[in-house]
Amino acid sequence: MGGRTAAPMMRGEEVSGIHHAIVTALGGVPKPHKSTLIPQATDLLATENNERGRVPVLRIEEAHLLDHEQLEAIRMLTNTEMDSKSPLACLLIGQPTLRHKIKLGVLAALDQRIQIRYNLPPMSMEETSSYVVHHLQLAGRADTLFTDDAVTLIHDSARGYPRAVNNLAVHALLAAYAEGKPIVDEHSARAAVAEVTEE
Repeated sequence: MGGRTAAPMMRGEEVSGIHHAIVTALGGVPKPHKSTLIPQATDLLATENNERGRVPVLRIEEAHLLDHEQLEAIRMLTNTEMDSKSPLACLLIGQPTLRHKIKLGVLAALDQRIQIRYNLPPMSMEETSSYVVHHLQLAGRADTLFTDDAVTLIHDSARGYPRAVNNLAVHALLAAYAEGKPIVDEHSARAAVAEVTEE
């Protein structure tokens, strides 16, 4: 990773869980109490950075589920040497609510430390079509399995969001299979939309 060490992916754990994962990823044995675990994580990060010349990368998925205390703990991990540099790189990956949460005044210090922000826009109709074809090819299908009408309906219903496209496409495949159809048509896609909407 070009001088960077990756810490494991985190999914909205409690504060001590973040420090526990950092210590474990950096080869340490986590201390049992929060009061000793936090300095241990900080020391190991500094060692990676100063002695080994590596910048650990902490990737937190579903970061929109983190509460104020957890986000503040992340800020504290990046707060060394009077902000002249950070001992780690942190990727916060989450839904749009994360952006709104970080903009709250109580998290202003964390907001100011964020150097790069990126918002993934929804896929266009063409991108959705290519996305479905690509996933079918990965599954070993080169032939047409979704009609254009079905893909259009899935795209419109999912508003171009990949996770929603995946969900609707799988339900549409199951609907087509249940009806004994060799291909997913608009009717199968409508059945998938109705089922997912009911959920």
